[in-house]
Amino acid sequence: MIAIVDYDAGNIKSVEKALQYMGESPVVTRQPEKIFLADHVIVPGVGAFEDAMEKMNRFQLTDVLRDVAKKGTPLLGICLGLQLFFERSDESEKDVPGLGLLAGEVVKFPEKPGFKIPHMGWNSIDINPDSRLLRGIPDQSYVYFVHSYYLKAADEREVAATTDYIVKVHAAAERENVFATQFHPEKSGDVGLKILKNFVSLS
Repeated sequence: MIAIVDYDAGNIKSVEKALQYMGESPVVTRQPEKIFLADHVIVPGVGAFEDAMEKMNRFQLTDVLRDVAKKGTPLLGICLGLQLFFERSDESEKDVPGLGLLAGEVVKFPEKPGFKIPHMGWNSIDINPDSRLLRGIPDQSYVYFVHSYYLKAADEREVAATTDYIVKVHAAAERENVFATQFHPEKSGDVGLKILKNFVSLS
């Protein structure tokens, strides 16, 4: 079973529909026991970091996601999900901690003439050839982004892909069974579907 974690964030339906298009039967749930027993777990979402972590805690999802990661179940964070997987975000005025599944922080884009924030639209990615999530994806493939904050991973070896927008952006990260993309695979056409297929095929 593929569990899509429901913590009242946006964009969950589009991930569900993409997986259904691939022939999968995902379950959208916030029940910790279902999430823990799933074969694959996806945390999508758009929205604000601090609000999302408050909901994670309120729905008792924080511990179960950490347990899923420890158990070795393939776990994927998308967009806001990626940001929640890391230790902290500039977006949180109270410095609310993230899940800490991966090491690093999320910081705000600096302003630069000619560049709009949020970063919204299609950008090409430089792919780490060792990435399992992006296996078979051609380097410089275009994927779809919507974000005002970007990842600075603590360990470059865990960066699966980068893109350039004002600064060098860590666009995807992975370590062992934990994977995360700042871009939206479910909105990235055939490339995105291939990425989701790669994830679903992981054991």
